[in-house]
Amino acid sequence: MTNTILADHFFSDMVVRYRTNDEGQVGLELLPRTLVGKACGTKSYKIDSLIQVGLRGETFSSGWAAGLTMRNSSSTAALRLHDQIVESEGTTKTVTTILRHPNGLVAAHVLRSGEGAGFLEIFTRLSHEGTVPVTLEMVSSFSLGGLTPFREDEAFDTLKVHRLRSTWSAEGRRVTETVEDLQLEPSWLRHGVRVERFGQVGSMPVRKFFPFVAVEDTSTGVLWAAQVACPSSWQIELYRRDEALCLSGGLADFEFGHWAKTLQPGESFETPRALLTVGNGGFDEVCQRLLKSESEPLPRHAGKPFVLFNEFCTTWGKPSQETIGPILEALKAKGFSHFVIDAGWYADKAQGWNNNHGDWNLSQELFPDGLEKTVAMIRQAGMVPGIWFEIETCGDLTKAFQNTDHLLKRHGLPLTSGERRFWDMTDPWVMDYLSEKVIGFLRKYGFGYLKVDYNETIGVGCDGAESLGEGLRRQMLGTQAFLQKIRDELPGILIENCSSGGHRLEPSMMALCDFASFSDAHECQEIPIIAANLHRVIRPGQSQIWAVIRRDDPIKRIVYSMVNTFLGVPCVSGDVFEMTASQWSWVVRGMEFYRLLFPVLEQGTTEIFGPAVSSYRKPHGWQAVLRTGSDEAFALFHSFHGAWPARVEIPLGSEYAVAGIYGRDEGGVTLGFRSLKVDFCDEFEAVAVRLRKTT
Repeated sequence: MTNTILADHFFSDMVVRYRTNDEGQVGLELLPRTLVGKACGTKSYKIDSLIQVGLRGETFSSGWAAGLTMRNSSSTAALRLHDQIVESEGTTKTVTTILRHPNGLVAAHVLRSGEGAGFLEIFTRLSHEGTVPVTLEMVSSFSLGGLTPFREDEAFDTLKVHRLRSTWSAEGRRVTETVEDLQLEPSWLRHGVRVERFGQVGSMPVRKFFPFVAVEDTSTGVLWAAQVACPSSWQIELYRRDEALCLSGGLADFEFGHWAKTLQPGESFETPRALLTVGNGGFDEVCQRLLKSESEPLPRHAGKPFVLFNEFCTTWGKPSQETIGPILEALKAKGFSHFVIDAGWYADKAQGWNNNHGDWNLSQELFPDGLEKTVAMIRQAGMVPGIWFEIETCGDLTKAFQNTDHLLKRHGLPLTSGERRFWDMTDPWVMDYLSEKVIGFLRKYGFGYLKVDYNETIGVGCDGAESLGEGLRRQMLGTQAFLQKIRDELPGILIENCSSGGHRLEPSMMALCDFASFSDAHECQEIPIIAANLHRVIRPGQSQIWAVIRRDDPIKRIVYSMVNTFLGVPCVSGDVFEMTASQWSWVVRGMEFYRLLFPVLEQGTTEIFGPAVSSYRKPHGWQAVLRTGSDEAFALFHSFHGAWPARVEIPLGSEYAVAGIYGRDEGGVTLGFRSLKVDFCDEFEAVAVRLRKTT
């Protein structure tokens, strides 16, 4: 079967190539513009449809696919090219490729990008023009084929797959495997499906993996990267039957996430969006390209280098009028912008914070004079007051936990995970209840900051739709609608996205929130490793990083903690009313230094250097992070356990002068020709260097 080029479309420095065959199937390829001439025009492979769809009752692909993948079923094979429409609006160009199925299903592949964006946004829109209902069991947000276009053969020992694994307090660990290690080589007969399907099932979309993948052609240095913007169950698939590797992703399908949805005649469905890019500047470079999708500063905090104080690691879930007073006295005139009252304000001391939320009644034991006095104290201390809520769940010590008429169910029974049950976020009664308990509360006391936590997962799904997975998807859309309602009714409020730390760090949630809790690694040695990892998947200007200061911390430890926060937004906590003047001086100097780095943090790009770290709990070696802006840059160096070189050197893309150092005097920091050298004196030492471009 002959593959021909249907069209080439140019987006910034990328070329989007649509291929077709004599049957009218359409595939998608993506190339760096500068390397189009090196693509192999004679590479032989079967078109892999740019839309993957699975309909109930149709045939799975052969090659022992059932149970491994729902890609390339008879539903997908039946899709035929109908039209391709190109539209421009301002600086944004959109290419819509329309495919039709004989049963009346119309599948539109929508691809768009803005001028100079460096990434593509893709989604699929399905419309049913037939006369009989159809049930979807799989539909892709994106599907990319032809990897790699720079080799005619199978590209043996050439392709690598990069993923970002994630678990509680160890988010974003990069894992690199070869195609051969993943058993994605085609067979000798080109029979037998090779597939790696991975993702996450439940309401914590960053659990086990981030919804991210990159494929690298090591012979050319080209990398293709993709990210799925999905708050519920998702999947990404690497698929192979012949010379070309294929890559797709979107909602978790029926096999992986128990998702199915019925379309009646006249109905339509739109997938979550996916972000794609291609580049040849290395792994960190393609990650930065994807982050341009969120690169514009959020207007609610644009250009403002906030430094927050959160009392959680001071009171450990027992905030009170009595304990907050001394903390505020210690914080006065130190330069903090916000003071966040974390979990526990609703619970009596003996009950604790973890399973007493959901009724949302202020604890009279903890705040005998109400919250008005405490909020006034925060404002008098020069800070914006913030408060913690876990909106979607209720603990087993509450009345709400027994209100099963309005809680999620699975197979008709209340859905319970640990000590938590879940509100039905599609229920109008729940929306009214939460509007009163959350929005009304925030408005009453004048809170300017909301920390939204989420500490359990629904799992595979819930009742209320055609499938458990569709029930889950609707719940997450309900959650996002409520967050938007908060935005609409309280337009000045800042919202923090927290889910036991970093379990919701995906694009659709980040687009609704100003900040994110980077991790629950509150005062761990691995903080700089995790915080640097997240530079690849969320904007550092949104990544809120803990610096928990203890009364017995030596200055070296305080510097280490503060330099960690330069990788994002500082969030200080700890024994603040027991610290010495010397300890405080290093914290305040760190906050002042951070404000100087902030313009580069908000608008720059990141490179990460250092040996791979095996153990996060006992890290060995060293790490350096270089953040580069238009005229300035900064570099952060950390030593860990074990053998690290006495002198660490990293390359600089331009010539710079040192504009400032935090962590030591200028000794041990040396500029070479387009390089920066730092001498380590001890383990768990941190140094921050501010740089100003000279050429």
